[in-house]
Amino acid sequence: MSLPVIVLGAGGHAKVLIDALLKKSVKVVGITDPNPDLAGRAILGVDILGNDDIVLQYAPDAIQLVNAMGSVKTTMHRKQLYEQFKVRGYTFATVIHPSAVVASDVEIGEGAQIMAGAVIQAGSRIGKNTIVNTKVSVDHDCLIGDHVHLAPGVTLSGTVHVGDSTHVGTGATVVQDVKIWENSLIGAGSLVLKSVPAGAIVFGVPARVVKS
Repeated sequence: MSLPVIVLGAGGHAKVLIDALLKKSVKVVGITDPNPDLAGRAILGVDILGNDDIVLQYAPDAIQLVNAMGSVKTTMHRKQLYEQFKVRGYTFATVIHPSAVVASDVEIGEGAQIMAGAVIQAGSRIGKNTIVNTKVSVDHDCLIGDHVHLAPGVTLSGTVHVGDSTHVGTGATVVQDVKIWENSLIGAGSLVLKSVPAGAIVFGVPARVVKS
């Protein structure tokens, strides 16, 4: 990461990302957030500069962006923020916490975030703007799409497919060979034993479709 970065968002996920960036000696110019009441405050010593329009004061080739918008049920807003700046020519930094374990052949898309304690095994692919959150375990040959959030403590066995814009809730477990199609929501703590159709909400042990 050779360019300085601006962090988009000033919530809890921003704090975790800033900690990871500072641990890797990345220069963080500042933070933006649409809430005007936050301007002038700081997170871990990094100033909140104002709303997202601050970014436009910097040429796209002068900085990189870090998308600090998290997700609880849907990754839609995170995806929209990413695309809003991509069409203006900005690029997003990939953030990998120093304590994450990532196999040498793993493909990681632009703006993906691999957080503390995460493990990603050989043959896997992580899509753009995707969060692999704290202590997530991704075993061999998993394909994770774009704009996905694997929440803290998720476990994916080998050759799992997670489609674009899917949220997999905290502590969920997905067994081998399962395919979770795009725009799905996997409830926290669920045990997913069979494939999940696009746009479905599943929850439980074992997980069952509660909305499709």
